[in-house]
Order: sequence, then structure tokens, then C-alpha cells
Amino acid sequence: MQRPRTAEEYFDLVNQTLFEIQDLREAAEFDEEEFGNALKFLDRLEEEVGKLRRQMLDGAYHFGNEDLPFMEIVLAQDAFILPFKPLLQIINQTHKHGLAVEGG
Repeated sequence: MQRPRTAEEYFDLVNQTLFEIQDLREAAEFDEEEFGNALKFLDRLEEEVGKLRRQMLDGAYHFGNEDLPFMEIVLAQDAFILPFKPLLQIINQTHKHGLAVEGG
């Protein structure tokens, strides 16, 4: 997956992530034996991604050189317990490097 090319595509990725978080929460609540560990970090992850979304909506968001706060959570999880990990990594890469440009 490559970085989005427009602010709208970037915003859509953030919205998609919030949907994925809710989907994982439902799976974890349904099957705690298999996905219960996700419940330990989902509230904080949802809070951080929601904060990013609000900053985008308010016009307060700025690209930066540092990792987004939720990356601490992302890096600590494997792809089984966090199946949309690549999506979060793309959002973070976009934050750090900007939108993808044609030919770049």
C-alpha cells in the first residue's frame, strides 16, 4: 500500500482505521480467547486515531517528522492481533513524509 496522494485519501484512511478498530473490538468481545488481548490497547488506539481525525476536521493537523503517538501501540503488536497494522503504518508514513506525489 502506498501513501495517499490527496488530503481526502489520507482522511479516508483515518476513517477506515476507526472502522477497523470498532470491527476488532467487536471480534475481541465476541471471542476473548482468540482476540481478548486486543482489548488491552484498543481504547488508547481509538483515542489516538480519533484525536488525529478531530485535528484534521478542525484544521489543526500538521504533518510532522516524528511518529504519531499510536505507533508505540502498533509496534508492540503483531499482525494477528492487529490485522490492520499496515494501514496504521501507512498513516504514520504519510504523517512523516507527506502525501505521495506523482512520480515520487
